[in-house]
Amino acid sequence: MRALCLTATGGSPHLAVMDVAPPVLREPTEVRIGIRAAALNHLDLWVAHAAPGVPVPAFPHIVGSDGAGVVLEVGAAVNHVRPGDRVLINPGVSCGTCEPCSAGEEVFCRRFGILGEHRPGTAALEVVVPGSNVAPIRGEWSWPEAAAFTLSTLTAWRMLTTRARLARSEQVLIWGIGGGAAVAALQVARHHGARAAVTSSSDRKLARARELGAELGVNHEATADVAGVVKQHFGSGVHVVVDSVGAPTWQRSLKALRPGGRLVTCGSTGGAAVELDLRRLFWFQWSLLGSTMGTSREFAQIVALGNAGQLRPPVDAVYSLADAADAYRRLAGGEQFGKLVLEVAP
Repeated sequence: MRALCLTATGGSPHLAVMDVAPPVLREPTEVRIGIRAAALNHLDLWVAHAAPGVPVPAFPHIVGSDGAGVVLEVGAAVNHVRPGDRVLINPGVSCGTCEPCSAGEEVFCRRFGILGEHRPGTAALEVVVPGSNVAPIRGEWSWPEAAAFTLSTLTAWRMLTTRARLARSEQVLIWGIGGGAAVAALQVARHHGARAAVTSSSDRKLARARELGAELGVNHEATADVAGVVKQHFGSGVHVVVDSVGAPTWQRSLKALRPGGRLVTCGSTGGAAVELDLRRLFWFQWSLLGSTMGTSREFAQIVALGNAGQLRPPVDAVYSLADAADAYRRLAGGEQFGKLVLEVAP
């Protein structure tokens, strides 16, 4: 089976298209899928570079967390999809039997893992996943759209809907527009009727964000006082800040919050160690919220919205597997607006 694999850590130079053994169904609850397209996330860079806290896989390791394709085979216990169905894949896999899983809180499962990080990924002709991680595609989707949908949209949905409880007419600040999770957060915010401000070092990306409904765009390189610009526009600050950059933006994020505001994060791409003045935290009664991926219930919610055409990811570019290193370099350089997709099979 043809697959895009890491042969060692150290980045895109260690990517190779290889022939590997195809996956097989081992459980009655599993589904085997023929992948049409896979999409990249920042997680793929962390895996490729063996970032701190990311497990080093056994090599060769099939990369890719996001993907979409056609069902080839289902286990005896699977009845919601059948061979021939077009499907989306939820890349967050849990054990399915522990107390959090039984309660529908799979993200708290101690065996929770992500395709392409803890398990073989989606950049291959075939993948086997639990049936609970698969949902049928309805309506008009391109394969790149379907492949690019789940991880970023699910992450943004949980951050803003479940964790931050963003409400209509509230204001939200989203750092680093252009990346998949930030763009998805803008779309989720607009879906909830919130008013959104975004930041970027690229005026081109800020213009694209305004086309997607951002009310305010701030170039955070040209403007040192991002919080001041946001407060001048919205008044006393925003209700919610989405900050997955970390150390370089942390203090400015807190300054942009209004009293009683919520800061939610799903990552630390710029640095994990931050400082916090507890006096400001309790005086302004802020809430600091962490979030990772999403539950099966949240997956069903975003799939319903995607199938209805209400949430769809913008696709920046599509690459062949042979050109995947170029896609990794574009992602590492932060050049993209939206998702980078790998065509696995025509």
